[in-house]
Amino acid sequence: MKSLLLAGAVALAPIAAVAAPESYVFDASHTQIVFSYNHLGFSTGYGMFGGFEGEIEYDAEDPAASTVTTSFDVTSMITGWQGRYDHFMSEDFFGASDDKTVSFTSKSIEVTGDDTGLITGDLTLNGVTKEIVLDAVLTQAGEHPMEGKPWLGFHATTTLIRSDYNLGMFAPYVSDEVEVEISVEAMKAE
Repeated sequence: MKSLLLAGAVALAPIAAVAAPESYVFDASHTQIVFSYNHLGFSTGYGMFGGFEGEIEYDAEDPAASTVTTSFDVTSMITGWQGRYDHFMSEDFFGASDDKTVSFTSKSIEVTGDDTGLITGDLTLNGVTKEIVLDAVLTQAGEHPMEGKPWLGFHATTTLIRSDYNLGMFAPYVSDEVEVEISVEAMKAE
């Protein structure tokens, strides 16, 4: 009996090793990007994007083979104050470009630990595309307790240089560096 079980396990092992990545889509109600910057040394300014869509091709057996893509309209930005939002959308910042879409497409993933990795990809912002690296953590993978289906959670950080994207107005007084935190929940696509 032992040898029968062992033979069955050995026979199934190659199937598990070549399992294809599975598609997950962002849960827009629990996916946010928060950014912050230093304002003249007096305060920290914050903004947020939320409610956007994206897709993850997740390979649990070989996380380095996973991919992520997302895009959203920059006008969905939330700043907490209409005057700041209006200024960000003006010719001083995003109004200078006809392309209002922000997008990210991963190109490679370097696995750095059991649940960590560096995701390198192309960020297009204000009509400019630059390669960035996201320092990512898989916070949880498992069945969603309320939805009853597979779910993923990720947290990632990066620092952007806003002048790289033609958004450098008032730098260095308003910091050129923008700290970015990303929280994503994704559900298995149907």
